[in-house]
Amino acid sequence: MQHPLIRGTVGRNVVVVGTQWGDEGKGKIVDWLTDHAQGVVRFQGGHNAGHTLVIGGRKTALQLIPSGVMRDGVACYIGNGVVVDPTHLLTEIARIEALGIDVRSRLHISEACPMILPMHAAVDRAREARRESSSGGKIGTTGKGIGPAYEDKVARRAIRLQDLKHPDRLKAKLTELLERHNAELSLLGAQPLALPELYDGAMATADIVVPMLADVGWRLFNAHRTGDNLLFEGAQGTLLDIDHGTYPFVTSSNCVAGNAAAGAGIGPGLLHYVLGITKAYTTRVGSGPFPTELTMDEPGSVGHHLSTVGQERGTVTGRARRCGWLDAAALRRAMVINGVSGQCITKLDVLDGLPEIRIAVGYRLDGRMLDVLPMDADDIARSEPVFETLPGWTDTTAGLTNWEQLPANARRYLERMEDLTQVPIDMVSTGPDRVHTILLRHPYRA
Repeated sequence: MQHPLIRGTVGRNVVVVGTQWGDEGKGKIVDWLTDHAQGVVRFQGGHNAGHTLVIGGRKTALQLIPSGVMRDGVACYIGNGVVVDPTHLLTEIARIEALGIDVRSRLHISEACPMILPMHAAVDRAREARRESSSGGKIGTTGKGIGPAYEDKVARRAIRLQDLKHPDRLKAKLTELLERHNAELSLLGAQPLALPELYDGAMATADIVVPMLADVGWRLFNAHRTGDNLLFEGAQGTLLDIDHGTYPFVTSSNCVAGNAAAGAGIGPGLLHYVLGITKAYTTRVGSGPFPTELTMDEPGSVGHHLSTVGQERGTVTGRARRCGWLDAAALRRAMVINGVSGQCITKLDVLDGLPEIRIAVGYRLDGRMLDVLPMDADDIARSEPVFETLPGWTDTTAGLTNWEQLPANARRYLERMEDLTQVPIDMVSTGPDRVHTILLRHPYRA
């Protein structure tokens, strides 16, 4: 006998996560998969994420709003695990609505989301400036206030979106929190902020934001049990996870698949398939160890090829991404942490024309051989990658939609990736547009 809470038709749910240091091409894949989903959910991060979609040749960059917004009729959810800058949210809504796309009637935001306010961004930038001037070096944050907002959440002093419904409560909380942050700004040599400006700025967003607030977890549960397929959209990548990444060169949230449950307000039993998005080579933005990194400033070099052909610049920051060979040892850790069901390989076409391609299959560290990424960032920095070399291919893979169309050496490269990670490749992206996709096994039918 079925329990009353799960009686009736139930949907199938997929989690999409990055398996590297972010920028793997998750936005395009989420958009592609929403053809089979009725709801798309962001469950962590903030507007430091950047998901680029190309639809019919038109490029759209999203930072906070789920990528499903580009599909008519798809509900979009921002879960409680996301930190929200309400001013940026309104800017992003206006930009998408200017394209003729309905946003507000389809966007449901957890009222438990902590708010990012100007004082958070001011503290973030002041800290990075202090790190840059010290021997410690920069972490490489986007300076948008993500980390300080998460700090307030963990310390149980966050101002939440639900506080916009209660102006007096908001002002009282803001007064207390601003005193704390202004004290730090003064210690960092930065200008303190004024309460009236912060309060008025927050309240100016209330008329638009409050009608979109919802009990997201409960809505998702009910959508699932009535048959909706849901898609959970991760931001950043596994190796930037606050617990499992190259700490301290990480983001301030859990980017792994397991957090889709906590960050959206549903049980882990409702997560049925995890799709790991893996770039065919490796990139990262900002500071931190990167064992397979290549030099990018020498024209004609492989690093220069990956950077220029791959157009490797951060969607949010515009910073040049560091580029290197594929790191299978790092991927092994990502596959285990996320419980990846299948992989989608992106940007395969960037490797077209290279005479040979290398894959790091492990590392040497202090005379030992390692087959998985170390946990300590200093150990990672000292690790020497052990490479395996495969032949490249001259024919283009760009825009192909069938596995058999791929050059033989491209297929061998992908098959070797499967061998090394022990996770099947279910999809291959061969270009930025929706249609540039090879499907081997569909996540919603697997």
